[in-house]
Amino acid sequence: MTDSTTAGGSPPSGTKRSKTTTLPPDVLRDASRRLGWAALVYSGTFFLAFFGSSYLFHGGPLGDEVIAPMDQGNMVVPTIVAVVSIAMGLAVFLLSRYGRMAPAKLLDLGLGFAVIGAFGISMSEFWNAFPVWSEGVFGSVNYLGIPWECVWIIAFPVLAPNTPSRTLLASLAAASTGFATVALSRAVGPMSSDVPMSVFVAYFGFSTYVCAGIAYVASRVIYGYGKHLSEAREIGSYQLEKPLGQGGMGEVWVAWHRLLARPAALKLIRPEVLVSRVDRTAIVRRFEREARATAALKSNHTVGIYDFGTTEEGDFYYVMELLDGLDFSELVHRFGALPAGRAIHLLRQACHSLGDAHDAGLVHRDIKPSNLFTCRLGPDFDFVKVLDFGLVALRGTHLDDATELTVEGQTAGTPAFMPPEVARGAADVDRRADIYALGCVAYWLLTGERVFTDDSPLAVIAHHLQTAPVPPSRRSELDVPADLEQVVLACLEKERDLRPNDAWELDIRLAACESATTWDEGKAREWWETHLPDLTARPSGSHEAATPRAVLRPRL
Repeated sequence: MTDSTTAGGSPPSGTKRSKTTTLPPDVLRDASRRLGWAALVYSGTFFLAFFGSSYLFHGGPLGDEVIAPMDQGNMVVPTIVAVVSIAMGLAVFLLSRYGRMAPAKLLDLGLGFAVIGAFGISMSEFWNAFPVWSEGVFGSVNYLGIPWECVWIIAFPVLAPNTPSRTLLASLAAASTGFATVALSRAVGPMSSDVPMSVFVAYFGFSTYVCAGIAYVASRVIYGYGKHLSEAREIGSYQLEKPLGQGGMGEVWVAWHRLLARPAALKLIRPEVLVSRVDRTAIVRRFEREARATAALKSNHTVGIYDFGTTEEGDFYYVMELLDGLDFSELVHRFGALPAGRAIHLLRQACHSLGDAHDAGLVHRDIKPSNLFTCRLGPDFDFVKVLDFGLVALRGTHLDDATELTVEGQTAGTPAFMPPEVARGAADVDRRADIYALGCVAYWLLTGERVFTDDSPLAVIAHHLQTAPVPPSRRSELDVPADLEQVVLACLEKERDLRPNDAWELDIRLAACESATTWDEGKAREWWETHLPDLTARPSGSHEAATPRAVLRPRL
């Protein structure tokens, strides 16, 4: 890439953003939804105003004796136009809700609907208006006021923005519908020809055409704002599409690579959220280290890093794969504790990621349910990804060196999953800290409960230092086999030497459990098809995958 380095390289000092000629995707989606609702309101209002009045005055409760002069004459042509206008409004609404048309194309179609809609309004307003336009009644233009299509002409570009040039053409065409209706009615319809055409030209020139000019100005303002917004959402080769989450240190967005058409999750830290230069330096160093450390790992069970760098505004970002699924925290919150076989299946995959990290001399230091993600990846289900190496430490790194990258006021780790040696502030935290934290995660998966709970984080940390955990079998409604329980309790030993030595040893112990063979790919697929059918039916990596029901939500 020319504007940002690939993961593992040196981040650029600046990232030049290219100009864009389109609105941001989420703005287009919102505009297409508004277009749909506007079309539905138009159809409903037109139906009530046109056919409702016919019912009231012709055989309805008001009777024929109060028929207004404008209702007299030939109604065949305006009725046909009314039916077409209402039908097109309903079609636009259905397309916006259930169609597969791209939002930009739907908005272009909406311009045609704007013209037809204005023509329908004009036909209902002026086709039979010959008494009003007679010389005797038309004493003053003020008597007629402003045509109703003026409201439609001005409101449409606000509801469904498009390029100023296209909006101008559509607005001029819509503004001409009133004049066209009068001219057509004079030629072949019921309207009187007593009034000179110059009167119509003056009337519409000071009403609908002025409104078309106002619509053009409004369109330039709205579209210009959208372009600036789109340019502000371009980072490197990626276009930010929609936010996934926001926290005290930054944001996570769904992003699309402009050339590869690949969805991604872009993690961004804004300098304005930092309270001091020290905080800014520490956080940027932490994010850069997280990107480099994660990119250096080779396990398929570690979230992939595509790119990272620094924008010209000083924002640090990195781009990672977008996942369809949910983290372990949400998994248990929504569906309850897991059976032993599935828990082993998920934990062994996490061991593969951590084993790769440990072999590279890295310690994650923040293993917890929200940093472990189960997803659909291509044809595979219950595929685990380990996220957020933000507190990663090199093996042998002194604690002071590691914690200097922690922002003041934040804990290096999460109390509910914090190893005793980290809580004590040990200087030689190693891979067995991750084993303890993964034991806490296993406890969570099997019981739906944390190992220790109390009223304050400090009290929870004290439990990790002093209190023996209650065996998970006593806190779970599901069966927790004795061999699996022994592995989990071994991970939760206070003394590091009593735990499995690394993730590979833990993986071997989990594989030796009798329940390890009770969960397979077939059961995983069946579970996903039953509980998350939306993610099962959609091809992984498709554009729809950019807005899944449950998506990657990295910690901020």
